[in-house]
Amino acid sequence: MDPLIFHNDRITPLKEARLSPGQVGLLMGWGVFTTLRIYRGQPFAFERHWARMGRDAARLSVPFDYEEERVREAIVNLARANQRPEGMARVSFVRNKGGLWEQADDHPPADLLVFTRELVPWPAGHRLRVEHRAIFSAGHYAGAKMLSWVPHAAGLERAHEEGFDEVLLLNEKGGIAECSSANVFLVSGGRALTPPLASGCLPGVTREILLEIAPKAGIDIAEQDLALEDLSSAQEAFISSTTREVAAVESISPNWNYKAPGPMTQAFDRAFREYVKSEIRT
Repeated sequence: MDPLIFHNDRITPLKEARLSPGQVGLLMGWGVFTTLRIYRGQPFAFERHWARMGRDAARLSVPFDYEEERVREAIVNLARANQRPEGMARVSFVRNKGGLWEQADDHPPADLLVFTRELVPWPAGHRLRVEHRAIFSAGHYAGAKMLSWVPHAAGLERAHEEGFDEVLLLNEKGGIAECSSANVFLVSGGRALTPPLASGCLPGVTREILLEIAPKAGIDIAEQDLALEDLSSAQEAFISSTTREVAAVESISPNWNYKAPGPMTQAFDRAFREYVKSEIRT
């Protein structure tokens, strides 16, 4: 993490930032967050990230009373202060009020925290392993990007300990949902397929963009329920996320291997990169 952060209304050294010890967001993981790419000092697709955070904040009763443009400017100014023209930023709204341990001091309804850092190096071909019953698609908060992210983070940690790069999460019905921090796509019969939001997957911003730009690029794409048996008939697999963009999958343990990157994965990668170029403000 870079040495400066943005906290509520100012840039401050990380070592000087303070949160309330009794904050319900800290104790219960009650809050929302998003991770953005920074290209040329600008937060990419900020409006899409902001809209999703707003929807999730409403579902989770997290105060969300900051102005959109003010938060965007905070990211730009923080990236500049940290000399981070290319990298990533995390924006979090951490609920302050509520719970048995709330402090009587004058704290805002929610703390706004913005961090920046360098990009994570990703492998050319991701190796995944399957984790069963990891997503409850029928839950009220399914698909929400909330601070209480332990099930996803713990699954990823176990995968890393076993030598894998990511974990493929199945829902309670045995359907493919997502990875711990990425959406998943299979290529079968010349068509790219990704699980619908009803699977319990996160409505990823990169996923949303790919669904929009694929038809314009002449790529056949659809949302479709997917199960483990679909891994056998797929010719390619790839994942998408803010920090990975479009990333090839070379294997899914225990039984599936793919060419990485395949031609469809490369076509999506090219289309997405062209979209990024067209959207970044100069």
